[in-house]
Amino acid sequence: MRFGEIRLDEAEGATLAHAVATPSGTLRKGTRLDAAALARIRAAGIGAVVAARLDPGDVSEDEAARRLAEALAGPGVRVEAPATGRSNLFAEAAGLLEIDTAVVDAINRIDPALTAATRQPLRAVEEGRMVATVKVIPFAVPAHLVEAAVETARTALGPVLSVRPFAVRRVQVISTLLPALKPSVVDKTLRVLARRLEPMGAAVASDRRVPHEAEALAAVVAGAAREGGAVLVFGASAVVDAADVIPAAIRGAGGEVVHFGMPVDPGNLLVLGRVGDVPVIGAPGCARSPVENGFDWILERVLAGRMPGGAEIMGLGVGGLLMDIVSRPAPRSGEARREDPDAPRIGAVVLAAGRSSRFGAGNKLLAEVDGEPMVRRAARAAIEGGAAAVAVVTGHEREEVEAALAGLDVRFVHNPDFAGGQSTSVRAGIAAVPEDCEGAVVLLGDMPRVDGQVVRRVIGAYRPVGGVFVVVPEHEGRRGNPVLWSRRFFPELMALEGDRGARELIARDPAAVATVEAGPAVLFDVDTPEALDGPAAPGG
Repeated sequence: MRFGEIRLDEAEGATLAHAVATPSGTLRKGTRLDAAALARIRAAGIGAVVAARLDPGDVSEDEAARRLAEALAGPGVRVEAPATGRSNLFAEAAGLLEIDTAVVDAINRIDPALTAATRQPLRAVEEGRMVATVKVIPFAVPAHLVEAAVETARTALGPVLSVRPFAVRRVQVISTLLPALKPSVVDKTLRVLARRLEPMGAAVASDRRVPHEAEALAAVVAGAAREGGAVLVFGASAVVDAADVIPAAIRGAGGEVVHFGMPVDPGNLLVLGRVGDVPVIGAPGCARSPVENGFDWILERVLAGRMPGGAEIMGLGVGGLLMDIVSRPAPRSGEARREDPDAPRIGAVVLAAGRSSRFGAGNKLLAEVDGEPMVRRAARAAIEGGAAAVAVVTGHEREEVEAALAGLDVRFVHNPDFAGGQSTSVRAGIAAVPEDCEGAVVLLGDMPRVDGQVVRRVIGAYRPVGGVFVVVPEHEGRRGNPVLWSRRFFPELMALEGDRGARELIARDPAAVATVEAGPAVLFDVDTPEALDGPAAPGG
């Protein structure tokens, strides 16, 4: 391939290397320069362009990407038509992504011009999830490199990339009980588990509760195993030894303990066993939380019919420290979408359900600021700030709040449990964010100086490709609202309770958080009538 500046009278048939602005619009990088394209460039007064011309024996970037992607794809993987030297591969069904990593590594070592990137092996992916991408770096590559890569893929003993569909649909749940364990904890555990299982096509088939004693638990484990599927045991007390209650019960049920302990944190105290052909997982305490932990890694494999052995489990230590990092997009979140680095769709949630108890008589959200109800200003800020969809969570004086928003393009979500604290409204609002939105800005209805410019600035700072999944506005070093959350955090937001806010999530994952200066508006809220006379400057 020849690359460099080419005079227009010699450029027909070449590939444009850099975008060119013409009177009739921009010609993009990668455009094949035919007579019409060259005429547009001449009209712009340009006499030469930087372009690439293929030599005999070269393969174009798109053709090379297509051939390599098709060589990698196995059962359950769909290849997307290539564009600009890239071909993406997607899961055709929900399942476990299996990868011959040695072959992928070998392909990537052939030449820097050919690259293949995948998601983490042996992790769950939902239907429609992008599982790999092939990118050809230059505009063309010699045919022998493409042939070498395809031939390397053929050396695999099985498919290089495949998705093993989830096969286990019924999960028998057993909870052991001690006097100190509240029934509400068990109930919440079941709710969290149900949400975990749903994207994998599984569901809780039975709910058994038994004293935290090996003999009693053994009888219940045996009975649950007879019903098939998989058995999950949530202990009232953590397993601290291979002879503790849960492993002892697995053996007492006629089964075997495959492995106890794992080098994944959170998740160290997991027990894996089987009774006959039925897998039994003794869940670690962290499995009661929706946050990703080692339990997810084993559960995903078990539900796909792949029972890991001790050596496989003990090989999870590299990359197994999860407590201080943001999870990669997790299949349990259920969204079949990749984050768009160029044009993300961000929704908005306006919290407008509170009682305004400190405001005195009347609903503060209906109080006027510059001739407009506060809640309407908040909703309008979300719309004018570029939110793709706006959900307003109502509660106290629902009808009056909805009337104040008449004519605005918003969706109303009523929260009948608004008296239970702000977290109930956050959960209602996050649940209403459309599936095609990869994140949401959460606005407070009592911050009347937040305008569309503030919201737009917050959305503009969202950079998932750069590891920014939460955006917090600030003024002079003090953090305020509204806050943008990636969908990666939706499970944690849905797990909030009472008046507990999301500050602890921000503190837990500081590397995922970006701050953006947005002016004094992000610090100003209204709690009393006197506060209505506060700062009048818009938050820009």
